Amino acid sequence: MAYSKVSNKTQDKDIKYLSKDYNSFKNQLIEFAQTYFPNNFNDFSEGNPGMMFLEMAAYVGDVLSFYTDTQLRESFLTLAQTNENLYNLAYTMGYRPKVTTAASTILDISQLVPSKLDEGVYKPDYNYALTVKENSTFTSTEESTFYITDDVRFGFSSSFNPTNISIYQYDTLGNPEYYLLKKSVQAISAERNTQTFTVGDPERFRTLTLFGANVISIESIVDSDGNEYTEVPYLAQDTVFEEVENTAANDPRLNQFNQQTPYLLKLKKVPRRFISRVRPNNQIEIQFGAGVSDKADEQIIPNPDNIGLGIKDGRDQLDRAYDPSNFLYTKAYGQVPSNTTLTVTYLTGGGLASNVNSNTIIKPGELTINSNPNLNTSMLNFIKSTVVSTNIEAAKGGGGGDSIEDIRLNAAATFSAQQRTVTKEDYIIRTLSMPSQFGRVAKAYITQDDQISPLTTEPGRIPNPLALNLYTLGYDFNKKLTNLNTATKTNLSNYLEQYRMLTDAVNIKNAFVINFKLDFEITVFKNYSNQRVLLECITELQNYFDIDKWQINQPILISEVKNLIGGVEGVQTVEKTVFENVSGTEIGYSQYKYGFGKATKNEVIYPSMDPSIFELKYPNTDIKGRVTTY
Repeated sequence: MAYSKVSNKTQDKDIKYLSKDYNSFKNQLIEFAQTYFPNNFNDFSEGNPGMMFLEMAAYVGDVLSFYTDTQLRESFLTLAQTNENLYNLAYTMGYRPKVTTAASTILDISQLVPSKLDEGVYKPDYNYALTVKENSTFTSTEESTFYITDDVRFGFSSSFNPTNISIYQYDTLGNPEYYLLKKSVQAISAERNTQTFTVGDPERFRTLTLFGANVISIESIVDSDGNEYTEVPYLAQDTVFEEVENTAANDPRLNQFNQQTPYLLKLKKVPRRFISRVRPNNQIEIQFGAGVSDKADEQIIPNPDNIGLGIKDGRDQLDRAYDPSNFLYTKAYGQVPSNTTLTVTYLTGGGLASNVNSNTIIKPGELTINSNPNLNTSMLNFIKSTVVSTNIEAAKGGGGGDSIEDIRLNAAATFSAQQRTVTKEDYIIRTLSMPSQFGRVAKAYITQDDQISPLTTEPGRIPNPLALNLYTLGYDFNKKLTNLNTATKTNLSNYLEQYRMLTDAVNIKNAFVINFKLDFEITVFKNYSNQRVLLECITELQNYFDIDKWQINQPILISEVKNLIGGVEGVQTVEKTVFENVSGTEIGYSQYKYGFGKATKNEVIYPSMDPSIFELKYPNTDIKGRVTTY
């Protein structure tokens, strides 16, 4: 047992500290009185007034013990019970609890365009191809509103964002009169709302509360002068990335790649910014910074009076009173709005009701459409009226806000991830996760950079701990591997900037593409069609070498290929498999030659030392099979 000696004028008294509840406190108080005050107090019956004071002391001890235990428990994410503490702990770990969850689905949006005769061939007139802007809304038959998360540009088509084209109507002569253009885009269940706040004199870290229910996100905050406030994860973050359309006006150097990379990722300073929090009552709280100047934080000169704060007797004590952070930070954390009216636009909705059935989101709502203003007005108005939508799949994912256990698990997971890239896998995941409107990265592989050894005694190359080489490839319009264009590489570099470690330098390079062809011979069991068995073998090989299934520096296992062919019904034996490199840009292949014979060991074809990938570029012609008969 735990004891403490307490000095007294006459003797030391032993105090026990293990009591936690009312009965334990009461019994120990009685024992204490019997031990140290036997002659002063010896009547411990319930009717004795002295027992009232002992029981009151036991009561206070029990309450204080409970209070202490509760406060300690509420400081741990896994044990906290009150919403207030749980929400605060979640924010400390970087997780924002959800008030509601919106359903999402893929929306097929289509429009008609007239045909035009181009060099004797009828084609769609893309002058009438519209752009349906993001945040345009569509309504289901169940009156749930969905908004689209990206622009729908019918005039733009690529391997990752194709435009499906079909003839919709013929004229009386049998020529195409209208074409149907169709694209797919993600849609989320939400409705747009606004709320205004009139603010007066500057107030450091001004806080406002939205009164809307089931708030999904805040779209924008604009003051009466047109200044926009940007949401950031924390007020100390003074830059964000924004997407801008890849036009000549925005970047004449990268505009040539606008078909493959329709948007550019730009770094933007945000002196006006805010954060949002979910309170335990499910209301959204908005907080601004503390600055009162239009200048960015780093442009505000720190107060020189604070640089040597604490110095009493002169500069000789600077070594122990000097705070270098006073040189670096102004602690404005963004500009606070004052003497203006703020208009807050936010999205509400979600919930179980947003999980609508398939083929029900068919009614256009509030559409923002960009078009060529120089076109025939009557035809253009007709084309705009043809914009329709449908969801092939049911909208799913809608539900209520986070439960207590959801907050515990999600906060722990967020804290573990920490939105940073540390391992090689982190870099690959981040690279492949870049939104497709900034360019599609199809393959990624990362290695440690190397450098020339500074030691004359051990010449050669050694690892460079401060730099990484990120090897990448993209897809062309036919989903064939190609190098990333300059615009996509620029976007990728900017995108990784927000996740990489400060000491990491990332060099984005092109991986090598090694094209090949495959010849094989088989024998077929009797009573099986040679042609059918051969076609099934080729189909299996085409699926096996589908480029989506192959990664940079992945070897070809010849034994696995043989087993695949041998597993086709009707195949008796696999007589041979021959892999051969094909190259030459003039015939549609990569320029790189590769010796398959020297690269093969124990029926494994290894890639080159430089990061490379094997690509069966034309599966319909680069796989040739033959049935051998005896």
